[in-house]
Amino acid sequence: MNVGPNDQVFDAKAKLPVKKILKVKMYMGDGWHLDFKKRHLNLWSPPEFYTRIGIAGVPADKIMKKTKKRKGNWTPVWDEEFTFQLTVPEIALLRVEVHEYNMSDKDYFAGQSCLQVSELRTGFRTVPLFSRQGEQYTSLRLLLRFEFVDVDI
Repeated sequence: MNVGPNDQVFDAKAKLPVKKILKVKMYMGDGWHLDFKKRHLNLWSPPEFYTRIGIAGVPADKIMKKTKKRKGNWTPVWDEEFTFQLTVPEIALLRVEVHEYNMSDKDYFAGQSCLQVSELRTGFRTVPLFSRQGEQYTSLRLLLRFEFVDVDI
């Protein structure tokens, strides 16, 4: 086990100060009409897409948030911003899942992506989506904007 400069061992459950703030603006998604056949999602109504976006990492950083549902559009526009306070950004992952709301049953899975926070760059980015098995969809993309705010410790 590695020991830090003051003979300290990293404890993921310890209360740590926030080092960085990540702001993610979820603008829109596109490509479902190309990669999914209509029968793959809800047959009886136009799609109602929403996203779940969150952080996987140390317990203090773990969180999942959700956009509003966007009715009747194969190219949903969410235009919502989320803020994440990160205590250990070096090991944090940004998780994004897209689902299609289904009033009568379980919501339909419509794509996912997982990005290492330390690899993200400030600005607008198109993020490809993947199946549950990790296969990249040909056309599915999300338009996101990333912004980092340093915190004085």
